[in-house]
Amino acid sequence: MKKPMPEIRSYAGAEITPYLEAIAALRIAVFRDWPYLYDGDAAYEAKYLQTYRDSWRSIAVLAFDGPRVVGASTGVPMSDEIPEFRAAFDDHLLDVDHVFYCGESVLLPEYRGRGVGHRFFDMREAHARALGGFNWTTFCAVEREPGDTRQPPFHRGNEVFWKKRGYTHRPELRANLPWNEVGRGEREHTLSFWLRPLGRA
Repeated sequence: MKKPMPEIRSYAGAEITPYLEAIAALRIAVFRDWPYLYDGDAAYEAKYLQTYRDSWRSIAVLAFDGPRVVGASTGVPMSDEIPEFRAAFDDHLLDVDHVFYCGESVLLPEYRGRGVGHRFFDMREAHARALGGFNWTTFCAVEREPGDTRQPPFHRGNEVFWKKRGYTHRPELRANLPWNEVGRGEREHTLSFWLRPLGRA
């Protein structure tokens, strides 16, 4: 049965707090699949999402089906992000004070294909423009080895979508983060960044 088009709403700074558990649950559910294979838990999520709760310049764009949160995307100035992400830019002479970081975009499968992903990017980029002072928006994605046998045979990545949004892969911008991987325990993972000039709407 086709699900209704979700209602999209955004929250900033401390307004995000009541929705942190819902965002965490979505991250655990969606990122369990390829390519992240994330075996998430509440403790890891609480630590990760603290960044968005504590920054008054953060944003969470949420998709609702009635009262239920079925999708979420986050954003925060890179200068408020964890050291591992900031260092990727420091090492390449990109001033993090002018970079806005778009975190995850997670949406339950039955709500995909309706433009929600575009709305997530539109609203985060608009938030960065409204804050002022940002020349770039960025996000990162996990790197996987070609030929990894765990990749589903008909998997379609998001690279085409990201390129249509104006993002360019910058593989020299890299960060390493550990997380528990399904069936393998804690592993260190390499993520590389995609970047686009913010410009005007």
